[in-house]
Amino acid sequence: MADGIYAVLIADIIASTARRDVRALLGKRLAAASEKHLRQKLIRLPYSVTAGDEFQTITAELPAVPALILDLRSTLQPLSLRIGVGIGGVSDRIQPPVNQLTGEAFELARRAIESIKEGRLFKFDVLTAFASGNEDFNDTINLICGLHDTLVLQITSKQWEAIGAFLSRQTLAPTARRLRVDISTVSRNLKRGYYWQLAETVNRAGSFIERTFG
Repeated sequence: MADGIYAVLIADIIASTARRDVRALLGKRLAAASEKHLRQKLIRLPYSVTAGDEFQTITAELPAVPALILDLRSTLQPLSLRIGVGIGGVSDRIQPPVNQLTGEAFELARRAIESIKEGRLFKFDVLTAFASGNEDFNDTINLICGLHDTLVLQITSKQWEAIGAFLSRQTLAPTARRLRVDISTVSRNLKRGYYWQLAETVNRAGSFIERTFG
């Protein structure tokens, strides 16, 4: 990756006021996500709640951002996320707490998540947006994410459960044992939850990011 280029992720909870336990649930899920994603070297800093139901981090490797987003959505179930990603420079030394850092990547991540809230990207609902100084990249990656999110919005809780277990194990038999169901049930839930389409999109989006910023 180009020196001095980082990805900042800002996320918030959709319809958070409809859940009375949202702050407690968010804290529990974020703690698990931070431990997991730091161990996997997907993020540079723990997720930090910055305001209300909003949280942010700096990711580790740019090409891994699409995979990180999918795993984050799975880990934070049943909470549904809006996610803005800004790709650019960071003005400060990268150290916690993340909410005291500044720079272009943070400004672009804010712009990205606001574009989702204001419905400025497309005439259909999206959950994810990227912003960088490369407008051709922005147009392409946001279309990919928009189509990806069309599938994400249709996934049921049971299907997310199968996806989450499969993401941790990567094979059907251990996933089935973890969920205490048969292999055919796991396979069916992955297929109906569009897992294979999502996985392919994640791989291609990661390669596109690497080609653009590598």
